[in-house]
Amino acid sequence: MPHSRTGEGDQKAVRGGVLRRLGEWCARHFVVVIIAWLVALVALQVVSREFGGEYSDNFSLPQAQAQKGLDVLKAHDPQAGGYSSQIVMRDDQQALTSSSSQMSTTIADLEKLPHVLSAQNPLSAPATPSGQENVGPLSDDKKTAYITVRFDVQPSTLGDDYLNGVDTAVQPLRSAGAEVEYGGPLGELARPAADDRVSELIGFGVAVIVLLVGFGSVIAAVVPLLSALISVVGGLAILGLLAAAFTFATVSPTLATMIGLGVGIDYALFMLTRHRQNLFDGMDPVRAAGQAASTSGHAVLVSGCTVIIALAGLSASGVSFISLLGVAAAVTVVSAVVGALTLVPALLGFIGRHIDRFHVRPPIAETEAGAGDTPQGTWHRYAQRVERRPLWFLSAGVAVVVVLAIPLFSIQLGHIGDGADPTSFTDRRAYDLMADAFGPGSNGPLTVVVDQTNVPQSQRSGLASKAQQSLDKVQGAAVVTPLTPTQDGDLLVGTVYSTKSPQNATTTDLTNRLVDDTLPDVVQGTDAKGYVTGTTATQVDFRDIVASQLPVIIAVVVGLAFLIILAVFRGLLVAVKAAVLNVLSIAASYGVVVAVFQWGWGGPALGVHGKVPIESYVPMMMFAIVFGLSMDYEIFLLSRVHEAWLRTGDAKGSVAHALEITARVITCAALIMVSVFAAFIVSDNIVVKMLGLGLAVSVLIDATVVRLLMVPAVMTLLGRHAWWMPRWLDRVVPHIDAEGARAEARSASH
Repeated sequence: MPHSRTGEGDQKAVRGGVLRRLGEWCARHFVVVIIAWLVALVALQVVSREFGGEYSDNFSLPQAQAQKGLDVLKAHDPQAGGYSSQIVMRDDQQALTSSSSQMSTTIADLEKLPHVLSAQNPLSAPATPSGQENVGPLSDDKKTAYITVRFDVQPSTLGDDYLNGVDTAVQPLRSAGAEVEYGGPLGELARPAADDRVSELIGFGVAVIVLLVGFGSVIAAVVPLLSALISVVGGLAILGLLAAAFTFATVSPTLATMIGLGVGIDYALFMLTRHRQNLFDGMDPVRAAGQAASTSGHAVLVSGCTVIIALAGLSASGVSFISLLGVAAAVTVVSAVVGALTLVPALLGFIGRHIDRFHVRPPIAETEAGAGDTPQGTWHRYAQRVERRPLWFLSAGVAVVVVLAIPLFSIQLGHIGDGADPTSFTDRRAYDLMADAFGPGSNGPLTVVVDQTNVPQSQRSGLASKAQQSLDKVQGAAVVTPLTPTQDGDLLVGTVYSTKSPQNATTTDLTNRLVDDTLPDVVQGTDAKGYVTGTTATQVDFRDIVASQLPVIIAVVVGLAFLIILAVFRGLLVAVKAAVLNVLSIAASYGVVVAVFQWGWGGPALGVHGKVPIESYVPMMMFAIVFGLSMDYEIFLLSRVHEAWLRTGDAKGSVAHALEITARVITCAALIMVSVFAAFIVSDNIVVKMLGLGLAVSVLIDATVVRLLMVPAVMTLLGRHAWWMPRWLDRVVPHIDAEGARAEARSASH
């Protein structure tokens, strides 16, 4: 039989009482709460627009060898050590050499722009040596060329207005009939601003349909959407203010919107479902809202904290770029929790007993109870089937997850290059012009730097000869330019072009081969140091750092989630089961992402050009986000199992009861979250597409295969042993009451 701990009753009653009083106060004083939210929302918008910062992908990896190489190059040759970007020209009517005066004017005007260190005139560059593949800057037919512009800051951080000066500088070439496109960071700067409104409208539209079909009530369908929207708008305003102090990536607001809408609708739906059941049970609206806050509000609070803790685990990566992505998502999760605990009760108090006044079909509560409150509905019959054949359901769930996870074993982490972008983007058009004229490797040159500052003059000639010979033989290189000394003679600088595109695994292997093998062999026995730098090399370093930290993130997030489940449900096997099944579901979602994007199974249908690697930080972000979100359904289902177990002591019956009363809301909540995430697949940003699909698939698998098949099957098989916990561990681990069940029982007894 279950056992209670009276020693902790007072504390839990207080906690349950706090949320109950908060819910009742908000429901009773709904005018004050709603006005306060609206005033705060307007104030945050005004302050954010006035003092908020900009989003930028400008970040550095101080310990990465590519950054060290760039720093060395800057110190010895500032003109060559900046951040480079290409301006690509193509004239199908005549050779570009006939526009030499316009080219000279463009070069001169570019060099006058702020932050420009130098601009290379392609018409005056040395000709490609006979027998060597032409990698620019002027094509053999003289109709394609590129200007390499070097900046003292990352061009993508300069703001949209900076492009006005660049447009003016290249106007003479355009007037002469040449097509001019911007590649690299300049091209990223020229991309249209992200517009998530279409995605949001799609997600909201599907959510309305799901809620209407699932619960029948029009008002009940509107409340979660309205609460989530207000919470997300407020959270985004706060994020804008934080952006004034921290450098958040450009994808941050989209990610925050995606997560905020998903959890915001879910949390409000959990509160609303309990409130409606309370109304059906005869409570008045204020008391019903208070009890919903005291019970489901606890689950929302615990779930929200779990998501935030999982996102905080991203800081274990040691990369500020990734840590701040976690912070961005956590901001809207916090606002969603606050909205669910305050705004939702206020809206419910305002609506009163009219929540089902407008309906498309007879409204239903949590359970489909018949006469005498005996459950007779579809989910009850399904729960009985799971209880009778748990091994069959568990095997089916494991089979589905394993099959979906198969592609994971061939995952290739990397950076998604400009070649995967829509042709409406100037950087994609520049990429295609470069690849057609100079080969795919021209879009990702690798700058080799040999620092011979501490090498005696007598040894430098031999070092240069050895370095050149080694580089000429390196596997995977299409072209290796001659190593040339800087003006002070302390550095040898050359460029290596891959046979493949920057995002191809061959280029990644070439970069690592140069860093790990070729250059160490060259400088062996001397005091010289070798580096591979440039945009592509930096991306490879980032990829390697992220890949090395992914196991750390997984361990941290799984460990934290394990402890939370253990603290909430006081069952060692329950916590182990939650961790294992969540890892399996995430592995399955990884497999789907690999199949779609890396294998190309459906990528073109999603607007992705060709096969692309998995963006290096996407698995890390997916793991933290999905592991946190999956705890929503885990806690919501297990809290009902635990509540029934404490009340009846019937382990198997408690599982069936919980599945019966939560299946509908979990299914509806999951469909809504899936629709919100999947709607972002229409984004032009490939990383957003990848995250949207990955998160949508993860939630779908988690809420169906895992939560409705594997979890009840495992819990049925474990029986009362699921709630076993060593006494010493019970004393050490803090107590968290997920649904406030004991507090409610204590409250009801007085």
